Amino acid sequence: MSNNSNTLFGEFAPVTPEQWKEKTIIDIKGADFDKRMVWKTIDGFSVEPLYWLQDLNSLSYLDVMPGQFPFTRGTKKTSNEWYIRQAVQVTTPAEANAKALNILQKGVSSLAFEIADGSAWTQNDMSALLKSIELEAIETCFVVGCGKRHILNLFTAHVASHKFDTSKIHGSINAGYLNSLIVKGAFCCGTQADSEKHVQDLIAAVHALPKFRVIEIDANTVSNAGSTISQELACALAMGVEYLSAAEAQGLNAGVVAPRMKFNFAVSSNYFMEIAKFRAAKMLWAKIVEAYKPECNCEKCECQTEEKTTGCACCAPQKICTCAGKINIHAVTSIWNKSLYDPYVNMLRTQTEAMSAVIGGVNSLTVLPFVGKESLTPLAEPSQEFSERIARNQQSLLKDECHFDKIVDPSAGSYYIETLTDKIAESAWTIFLGIQEKGGFAEAFKAGFIQSQIEKSASTHNKNVATRRENLLGVNQFPNFNEVITADVCECAFKPVNKKADNAIAEPLHVYRGAQAFELMRYNTDTFAKTKGRPKVFMLTIGNLTFRKARAQFACNFFACAGFEVIDNNGFATIDEGVKAAKESGAQIVVICSSDDEYAEVALPIFEKLQDKIVVVAGAPACSEELAAKGLKNFISVKSNVLETLQQYQSMLGI
Repeated sequence: MSNNSNTLFGEFAPVTPEQWKEKTIIDIKGADFDKRMVWKTIDGFSVEPLYWLQDLNSLSYLDVMPGQFPFTRGTKKTSNEWYIRQAVQVTTPAEANAKALNILQKGVSSLAFEIADGSAWTQNDMSALLKSIELEAIETCFVVGCGKRHILNLFTAHVASHKFDTSKIHGSINAGYLNSLIVKGAFCCGTQADSEKHVQDLIAAVHALPKFRVIEIDANTVSNAGSTISQELACALAMGVEYLSAAEAQGLNAGVVAPRMKFNFAVSSNYFMEIAKFRAAKMLWAKIVEAYKPECNCEKCECQTEEKTTGCACCAPQKICTCAGKINIHAVTSIWNKSLYDPYVNMLRTQTEAMSAVIGGVNSLTVLPFVGKESLTPLAEPSQEFSERIARNQQSLLKDECHFDKIVDPSAGSYYIETLTDKIAESAWTIFLGIQEKGGFAEAFKAGFIQSQIEKSASTHNKNVATRRENLLGVNQFPNFNEVITADVCECAFKPVNKKADNAIAEPLHVYRGAQAFELMRYNTDTFAKTKGRPKVFMLTIGNLTFRKARAQFACNFFACAGFEVIDNNGFATIDEGVKAAKESGAQIVVICSSDDEYAEVALPIFEKLQDKIVVVAGAPACSEELAAKGLKNFISVKSNVLETLQQYQSMLGI
């Protein structure tokens, strides 16, 4: 077989990258290769259409195995197992316990108890919350508003009273004063010094629980404010360094602090980029922690099999415990790209996002329900219970049917993903160094530097959505023509979330959805239609069959994004026939759909016969200036700013 294979491959001459490029240029009919084929990311680096083995020559980490420093190939060695997390909102401990027990039977392996105020809780409350839950078999997380230390004390007491094996207790609590700073613009405990002391107290409080994490870094907030992938990663690293440096100043070694940290990342629909982001995060964080010279604090070193008493093999000869730099990542499906209209598309988004996260090797994952408050989608139907079941099952499918939990780092060796990993790492590191030059994350945030950088990225995202360079299916591209929201929707659904505290020392980040501007525009049409009827857009198709059909389809999708009723047609033999049908339709807007050459002949006669209508030309023909000079000034094309153009037509119609 080997000889046959060698003979087979020997019959084909090797093909060089230059030859591929030459053939591609022929296929794209001589167009500029870089403009047509090379993708310029919002992060600023270029992505080629094809990568080769030689593109990996400069990468230094390719010879490591999973579980080996710098952990680019993952912190896991034998499997890609992850926790399936679901949030449980706690109104009463008993009700939350009942829901927790129910969902644990349906595939969940990580519980996130959301407690608004735990300061008045008793040990009986904690016992009721955790009744009959086998804590050694799951991950137990707490998302607490007030009273974090108190809840933590109650939890540790519960673990002790039930004689659980503390080495098997996995979980976290959402402490982290920088999270409060970016969301509310203020530190959670008044001053930064008090907040730092609070985190140190929490680390001491869980000394008996070696695998319980008390410092959470919410980089997902950065992402959902409209950042780029590199900015999200850079901010996560900068926040992590802030905690390590503050702890070191108080005499705590990185070997103690780093294993108590959990990084919360958002995962967007940018499939390959997200896989690469998680791989880059592991590598960069490992190298950062290594620079702090962490001492071994492992009961049993996770890198080797030797007991601590015999000396940690990974610490020799530099006496640095590299396993302290194993990042713990919790991923949450993005809020930014979710939609109020056509919400079932959210399921498609969350599924690809979940795939990116688990292929990227996260430790735990929350798939947000495709409707409900978690995804900022205030629809009553379908039910929240159904939406939560789908979210759980999406992860179960990845395990039980796709077996994504079996293979560690399945993307390793992909020329594309390995190159993306390196590019994102380089881009994020540059941003990280910029933050450090401003004095670190807290100082950079208080000065407004981080907010200004993210606002620029968000503005670029918004422009790309408005011009459809970034597609949000069902929102700015291929909307559901028949979908109507008749219920009253709170204005907050269309606005960024603002939680600025009264004592804010900085402007917080504002979480929002990229679809909000389009959705508000469409909702305004729905509201207008309740009393004044839905505006109609008539496709006056005439001339060349291919062009008229293509442009009618384009125009239908274009105007449906604003919730207008679109009336398509097969084609009219004459101008008079088309004009008559347009008048009889009762449409306020008439779109002429034809070829560029024919517009010079048919557009003006149609315009002159429909002076009581808003007449639009689909396309950007060479005769545009001539038509505009004679009064026909409305054109739509692939270069149009869809949002601004549709808002202008709404204004013309009195919406």
